[in-house]
Amino acid sequence: MKNFIVRAITGVLFVAVIVCSFLKPQTMVLLFALVTGLTIWEFTGLVNNREGITTNRMISTVAGVYFFLAMAGYCSEFTPTAVFIPYLVTLIYLLIAELYLKQEDPIHDWAYTMMSQLYIALPFSLLNALAFHQAADAPYVVYDPVLPLSVFVFLWLNDTGAYLCGSLLGKHKLFPRISPGKSWEGSIGGGILVMVVAALIPTCLAQLLSINYHLSTIQWVGLGLTIVIFGTWGDLIESLFKRTIGIKDSGNILPGHGGMLDRFDSSLLAIPAAVVYLYTLLYI
Repeated sequence: MKNFIVRAITGVLFVAVIVCSFLKPQTMVLLFALVTGLTIWEFTGLVNNREGITTNRMISTVAGVYFFLAMAGYCSEFTPTAVFIPYLVTLIYLLIAELYLKQEDPIHDWAYTMMSQLYIALPFSLLNALAFHQAADAPYVVYDPVLPLSVFVFLWLNDTGAYLCGSLLGKHKLFPRISPGKSWEGSIGGGILVMVVAALIPTCLAQLLSINYHLSTIQWVGLGLTIVIFGTWGDLIESLFKRTIGIKDSGNILPGHGGMLDRFDSSLLAIPAAVVYLYTLLYI
C-alpha cells in the first residue's frame, strides 16, 4: 500500500511537471535539457557496469545536452546552423580518443557512446522540431506546445488503457520473451483509448481554446496510432536493454517508478516517429 501511494504521488508530480513545462518555451527547453542529461548519465552508468566497457560519461552527457540546446536554438531560429559544429567535433573526439586510451573493448565503447546520442539525445532533441515551427500566416517561427505535449498525453493514455484492459481482459501475451506482463488485449485497449481521444482533440481545441488547428481529425487519429505503435516498441526496446544487462529498473531517481529510462522509454521512439509522421504530412 505504501509503495502504491509513493508511486501515485510521484506519477502525479511527474505529469504535472511535464505539462507545466510546456507552458513556456524556456521551461520546456530547460526541463528536457535536464532530462536529456540525466538519462544519458544513467544510461552510460549502466553500460559502464558491463565487463570491459568504459564510456566517457561526462563528455557523452555534456554532448547530449549541448545537442538538445543546439536543436532548440536552431529550430527556434535563435542560432545559425554553425551551432552544431562543437557537437560534431565532440563526436569525432570520442571516436579518435579510443585510439589512445588503450581500453579493453574499444568497439563496444564506441557503440555505447554513439548509442547514447542516437537513442537518447536525438529523440529528446526532436521535441524542438515539434515545438517550434513556421507560423502559418507570418514569416517567422512560433512556439506551439500542442504537438509535443500531445505525444506525452497519448503515451500516458496508452499506458493507462493498456494497464486497465490488460488487467481485466489480458490473456494473450504480446511479447513474452521480453515483457511477459504485456498482452495483446491491453495494447489494443490502450490504442483504442488514444484514438478516441485523438479524434476529439480538434473539437476540444476549437470549443475550449478557440483554436482551429491545422491537423484534421483523421490526421490526429493517425498521429495517435503512430505514437501507440512506436511507443510500445520503445517500451519493449528498453525492456530488452534491461534484460540484456540484467537489471529490473534502470535507476531509482523517481520513487516507485524507477529511473529516467524507465519513465521515458516509450517517448524515445514515439518522438522521432511523430516527427516523421507530421513532416511527411507537411511536405506531401
